[in-house]
Amino acid sequence: MRLKFIMAGSLLPALFLFAAGPVATPPKPPLGLLPVTWPADNPYSAAKAELGRILYFDKRLSADETLSCASCHDPKKAFTDGAPVSTGIRGQRGGRSAPTVINRAWSLAQFWDGRASSLEDQAIGPMANPIEMGSTHEAIEGHLQAIPGYKPLFQAAFGNDKITITHVAKALATFERTIMSGDSPYDRWKAGRPNAMPAAAVRGFHVFQKAQCDACHEGHNFTSNMYSNIGVGAEKPNPDTGRFVITKSESDWGAFKTPTLRDVEHTAPYMHDGSLKTLEEVVDYYDKGGTPNKNLDSHIRPQHLRPEEKADLVAFLKALSGNGWQSITAPSSFPQ
Repeated sequence: MRLKFIMAGSLLPALFLFAAGPVATPPKPPLGLLPVTWPADNPYSAAKAELGRILYFDKRLSADETLSCASCHDPKKAFTDGAPVSTGIRGQRGGRSAPTVINRAWSLAQFWDGRASSLEDQAIGPMANPIEMGSTHEAIEGHLQAIPGYKPLFQAAFGNDKITITHVAKALATFERTIMSGDSPYDRWKAGRPNAMPAAAVRGFHVFQKAQCDACHEGHNFTSNMYSNIGVGAEKPNPDTGRFVITKSESDWGAFKTPTLRDVEHTAPYMHDGSLKTLEEVVDYYDKGGTPNKNLDSHIRPQHLRPEEKADLVAFLKALSGNGWQSITAPSSFPQ
């Protein structure tokens, strides 16, 4: 079995880590990002991150073996699926757009409504969702335990070859915390290189501040990690009430988590329902003051931006496209 595993090309790095011991030094974030705070009960190791990468792309984690985590969070599409709403097993369609996994290491609660308290909790949620991957945590444990090639990977990552859904969650979350975007034109401009951003993007940065976009899209990751009602879908007969479903607080009615703007150029369509196709549409939506409703955020109001200001703002948003995540690829083979 050990020889068979060595011959599986993409799995060789993990086997080497098993022989040499885990590497405890996490990858350094690109320019512009703060260090990652790794959970005390799930510290980084290269073996764990590699196991997470393999699990992330393995379609055998779904009930009918047709979908993986990467099906809805595809690295070729900036870790989204490029669709207004995601499609699960047997062609079932969800009600919300798949958010990018990029820079989730700096996110707090996960999902559009914040129902998962950690990246570990989020990682295993879709597996047991009947309209997403459609399996159960117990079935996933049994299925992985029946694949001999996974045991050395779990041994390398956790010091034993016991395969549990908790270990699956920790491995996936470790891998996902390595999916980063920084060193963008904006970051280089902010670091003192005046020509790193086009003039239009520099003007757009000032429009971004003028329009108070940074009230919600703040900090190094351009998100407050909080929830806001900006009116998207509020006019529908049965609107998605967002975080209200989780908290039952009227102040959360129609509120959704503020997403990062990092690499927003590559994560269309936009909003929780994927209803806006382009950045220009997003800017127009905010400029008009959103959609009025009983809980519209106080920051959402008409801006009356000039056409050239809108164009500059879009240029700035595109200047937030960075580096780091593009090198992540699927394994060439999987444990057998």
